[in-house]
Amino acid sequence: MTRAGVYLAHPRPGSFNHAVFDAVVEELRDRGCEVVAHDLHAEGFAAALSAQETETVRSAGDADDARVALHRAEVATLDVLVFVHPNWWGMPPAVLTGWVQRVLVPGVAYKLGTGEGEPEGLLRARRALVVNTSDTPAEREEAEFGDPLHRIWTACVLPYVGVDDVRRVVFRTIAGSDGATREGWLREARRLAAALTD
Repeated sequence: MTRAGVYLAHPRPGSFNHAVFDAVVEELRDRGCEVVAHDLHAEGFAAALSAQETETVRSAGDADDARVALHRAEVATLDVLVFVHPNWWGMPPAVLTGWVQRVLVPGVAYKLGTGEGEPEGLLRARRALVVNTSDTPAEREEAEFGDPLHRIWTACVLPYVGVDDVRRVVFRTIAGSDGATREGWLREARRLAAALTD
């Protein structure tokens, strides 16, 4: 059975990101996946990395924060990862950036010191889906900013921890979108989630 982790980073209940998160979780469960679903804001995940946490981590159980320890242990058991978040200033929201820094740590998600000088990814997951929302038109995003979220997820984060199949979609522009458009986006999110299980 495929074990999937779905992570939402949006502080406002009722946001379109919440609707995407719910649709993805439902689709994966309908396809027989075991899904662990985390609304990071609702759970009160603390984003700030402590000085102590910057020391070498040897195992998931090394975290003093019980929630962080749970996430570290859990992420090591997943086959598929899904992240749902808005594009804020070309970055994921702080809570998700903090999750990456506090959960995807050495000894849990990767190890350093390989012969080639590259990190070795330790995660079991080999597939990931990143679903972003944005109010920036695609042409402006590419021309002015170069789509920094694409680089963050497909070059800086997920390959580093061993995920080599990274899929991403951006639903834009959210502001002013009508119900029919949003329903179409939700169908697309479901389709992409289903494709993770093929």
